[in-house]
Amino acid sequence: MGIRTDLAMEAKALWEKSAGKTTKLAGVRARERERDGFAVTDVHILDRRGEAALGKPAGRYVTLELPPLARDVRPAAQALAAELRRLLRLQPGQGVLVAGLGNEAVTPDALGPLCLRGLFLTRHLIRHLPEQFGGVRPVSAVAPGVLATTGMESLELVRGAVRHVRPACVLAVDALAAAAPERLCRMFQLSDAGIVPGSGVGNARAALQKRTLGVPVFCLGVPTVLDAGTLGGPRGMIVTPRDIDAQVRFLGRVAADAVNLALHPEISYDDFAQFIPNR
Repeated sequence: MGIRTDLAMEAKALWEKSAGKTTKLAGVRARERERDGFAVTDVHILDRRGEAALGKPAGRYVTLELPPLARDVRPAAQALAAELRRLLRLQPGQGVLVAGLGNEAVTPDALGPLCLRGLFLTRHLIRHLPEQFGGVRPVSAVAPGVLATTGMESLELVRGAVRHVRPACVLAVDALAAAAPERLCRMFQLSDAGIVPGSGVGNARAALQKRTLGVPVFCLGVPTVLDAGTLGGPRGMIVTPRDIDAQVRFLGRVAADAVNLALHPEISYDDFAQFIPNR
């Protein structure tokens, strides 16, 4: 397609636009629906034909769209949590390792680390206070940073954490790239196909997938950048909204609250405040 995007629904739309209405997209199943007033698009890449057409690994991709100028965290987080629970299908007691990917010093890439700040992490509480927290899901987190600041691939650090913690799955949170400016900071994409950190800005690193980590890898991402080439500018120049600081703070809060609700369904939204004072 020649246009960089991490969004499966956007890749599908671009393929259909280039192929024409008479050509059928083989190996892909898609549908549009609604969740609590939010538009949701499901794209299921079924086989190698779908992978070749959309340039993404086989798996399920769920996109939840925020309305313009959305600033109310709670309804967005609750809708996103419902979709995340539906994708994860965790059994009670199964542990989860959340990997906050990206560089906190670069605002458009800070979604993952910011999300971790608002998580209710329980693995240590279960071990040391079993009477009070023995019934909650063990959740731990790791912020692997980026190769330039650690000298290690994100995969290496996350794999080390997986071997130590032994979670049932990994949930990676990361910033993504879109092809259309109207989709920036407006879409949450969930996927069970893993993730390649840095691919959105053309700096792809080693993939975080089941074959590389040994456990299922899910992804929660938001497009915060696009390539200027899609707007007629020079390719390789990255464009982001001018209010990206406020946008990423809001999106990180939505992501954190959604993860908390999805992983700890026995705890109400309001009760999380006592466990995470700065959420």
